[in-house]
Amino acid sequence: MSLENKIVIVTGAARGIGYAIAERFVREKAKVVLADIDDEEGNKAASRLKKINSANYIHCDVSQKLDVHNLVASALDLHDRIDVLVNNAGMIATGDFLDLEEKDFDRVLSVNLKGAFLCGQAVARHMVERVKEGEAPGSIINISSVNAVFAIANQVPYTVSKGGLNQLTKVMALSLAPYGIRVNGVGPGSIMTQILEAVNNDPKAAQRILSRTPLGRIGEPSEIASVAAFLASEDASYVTGQTIYADGGRLPLNYTVPVKKNQNTNASGQR
Repeated sequence: MSLENKIVIVTGAARGIGYAIAERFVREKAKVVLADIDDEEGNKAASRLKKINSANYIHCDVSQKLDVHNLVASALDLHDRIDVLVNNAGMIATGDFLDLEEKDFDRVLSVNLKGAFLCGQAVARHMVERVKEGEAPGSIINISSVNAVFAIANQVPYTVSKGGLNQLTKVMALSLAPYGIRVNGVGPGSIMTQILEAVNNDPKAAQRILSRTPLGRIGEPSEIASVAAFLASEDASYVTGQTIYADGGRLPLNYTVPVKKNQNTNASGQR
């Protein structure tokens, strides 16, 4: 699974899954451009990874077209080409459907979905030009979620954005297939990021997470990075338009919900 000397952009790479993906690619001897809006953490991440192989940090708000243009231009200034894009940047905004504010819905969609569109389009245009010049096609990987399939009542824009990202993955894959450019997704389940660490400290919340995970444990960011590395490699040369779920078996699980006392068994009121 050789990724040596591949030029890779990873968005949202300052921490969590994005950082783990950047680290995996660096360890595979790829040259990685880390993009994020947290300049302090992004620069720290790049400094750590530089001890292993080439790594540079570039500020980028993926929801802003000019930032995306500058990211791609900077990556090309550094390395002359882009072989792999990992659209990982994402955010959440908690709120029930009836209470969620429009600005929060817009903000999440602009990063999680529009950001992947802007970055994917900008990098794909470069990749297409390279293919026309006889160069090898590249690969684009979108980091989705099991919540693209499941729904969480108080995570309205997040689940909507990830569902849209799955469709964007398919559309991109079909559009770019004539050029040999592959587009795939990775759908993490419960992964031990900083956000989940806080939840996991609550015994009841931890029990709830494990109760819906057949493998009986929370996943590690490095396990998502392994899937991304596979999809970027020639080992996945005939895989495109797919989203691979690394979720400990959560998606196949048809688990029950608490039943209220004296709850009717059907709509007619019969028990």
